[in-house]
Amino acid sequence: MFIPDFFRLFVASGALVATFSLSAGNAWPQFRGPQGDGVSDSTGLPVQWSETEYVAWKTPIHGRAWSCPVILDGQIWVTTATEEGHQLFAVCVDAISGKIVHDLKLFTVEKPQFAHKFNTHASPTPVLEKGRVYVTFGSTGTVCLDSSTGAVLWERRDIVCNHYRGAGSSPIIFENLLIMNFDGSDHQFIIALNKTTGKTVWRKDRSLDYKDLGPDGKPESEGDWRKAFATPHIATIAGKLQLLSQGAKATYAYEPRTGVELWQVEERTSHSGGTRPVVGAGLVFIPSGWSSGQVMAIKPGKAGEVIDANATTEPTTQLRLAWKSKRNVPKKPSLIFVNNLLFGIDDNGVATCWEPATGESLWNERVGGNYSAAPIAADGKIYFSSEEGKVTVVAASREFKKLAENQLGDGFMSSPAVTDHALILRSRSHLYRIQN
Repeated sequence: MFIPDFFRLFVASGALVATFSLSAGNAWPQFRGPQGDGVSDSTGLPVQWSETEYVAWKTPIHGRAWSCPVILDGQIWVTTATEEGHQLFAVCVDAISGKIVHDLKLFTVEKPQFAHKFNTHASPTPVLEKGRVYVTFGSTGTVCLDSSTGAVLWERRDIVCNHYRGAGSSPIIFENLLIMNFDGSDHQFIIALNKTTGKTVWRKDRSLDYKDLGPDGKPESEGDWRKAFATPHIATIAGKLQLLSQGAKATYAYEPRTGVELWQVEERTSHSGGTRPVVGAGLVFIPSGWSSGQVMAIKPGKAGEVIDANATTEPTTQLRLAWKSKRNVPKKPSLIFVNNLLFGIDDNGVATCWEPATGESLWNERVGGNYSAAPIAADGKIYFSSEEGKVTVVAASREFKKLAENQLGDGFMSSPAVTDHALILRSRSHLYRIQN
């Protein structure tokens, strides 16, 4: 979690608080923004636009990559890669003019790992802090850059796992740590590096390892059931910092400074979780992944507690599921908690609003399209960005109200970012600044 010289606390309930840094303003320094939850406190964002209206600038980005734009101190950073992953880049764009400031080739890879056609070789989103850019391509390499000069300050190429379908987990910063998930078909672990030196501070193997064959009984299915793409998240729960991290078959809480496992929710019927946890109303919300996925509302527990998300009997632990839902479950887009409501959109374009305490569906509406990008929220509105280039704006309310529908670019696999009163959108081929 990005925490500079100061931080503040967002009180989600008397027992659960999420830590974050910076009010939204002009900074969007990590995947899902300042708080890591997709919510911005900016106002005056555009609601309607087109290729010819409200586009301040449009900048082509070479290569093929789904990493999201991140923003700090007037710079926008993204990563990109050649189609087959032989060359990996970090690109910096001036937030005001749209001009490219740095286009840095960071790695040349003779034999790239396989990446599924739905993934890319540059899908993890960078994380920023004052003067530094932290970029990872998963097992291929992780690097720290000087944001002014583009100089490499340190790099690691020895953190190894087989991502099987390509890397997808984004890094976060907490205090002096750069924290990353590595959940591959061979190794599954979470690691914390010293952000100044790049040296390992702690590494924790996942305590639940799914070693059986996949549901079709074929050996090649085992990798699918062991890998994951999720991004970790920091929260303060009952006054205690906890690192929330979803692996292939379970969601874990760790002590962030040491990596000691605190509690665990097993979910063996689904796999390959790919979202970032969301906190609110005293609960942790997360979709469990592919196959028989479900949205889970986890009531955090005490150290050492483990529960089965699909158990038929009520657990005797403090740790438990407040509710779960198997209807219109997102596989790739993260959930969003805003206005004391939980929202999500599934991969096939059905949006849902849940009552967070009970899981009651307040509305369930088809907005159309296919979705990989996580939604964002600002000024009482939610923005859903489709793979076909449609951005649907709805009210963040207990009743469904569509405010606008906008068509732009060649499709969005990356989640939007916010700076000042502007949206920064990354399509498959361009970066846009949209503002009134």
